[in-house]
Amino acid sequence: MNLTLRLVDAAERLFDRHGYMATGMDQLTRAAGMSSRTLYKHAGSKAQLMAAVLAERDRRFLRQIEVSSVEALFAALAGWIRDEGARGCLFLRSRAETGGDIPEIADAVAAHKTALRQRVAGIVAADLGAAPDPLLVDQVLVLVEGATHAAVTLGPEAVEAARSAAAVLVAQARA
Repeated sequence: MNLTLRLVDAAERLFDRHGYMATGMDQLTRAAGMSSRTLYKHAGSKAQLMAAVLAERDRRFLRQIEVSSVEALFAALAGWIRDEGARGCLFLRSRAETGGDIPEIADAVAAHKTALRQRVAGIVAADLGAAPDPLLVDQVLVLVEGATHAAVTLGPEAVEAARSAAAVLVAQARA
């Protein structure tokens, strides 16, 4: 594994567990097994490192939800939570921590949320076999986002509840 990937991997674990603000550069250098000089050479700044973490997480999550039905979307989400843990959305947590005031982070969050909505729209369209009502896309998206956060306290049952609600919405759209 090259240094940059090792750094992003270590940073993701720390940011995901402790948050952006509470994770110090000294923790990052120790976790990545590199000097601070090497860290700054490969990451630039803490904000740039967080943006790289978010870009990698975006790539993995969107790949996880490359599915063609709403049912499969929630199965993929359940798999993500099982494999990655139930700590809520790292994108929204990092934006909340920084108040949207760090452009690198705000831009990464905005790009992910735009891509996520587009992916959900494509999944709903594939499931229906037609272009979906934008309201239905937003409803399914809210159920995905809500299940991601509710799983922190409710566990996998949150995803099942959201899947069930989405199934009702999709059935209504078909009728």
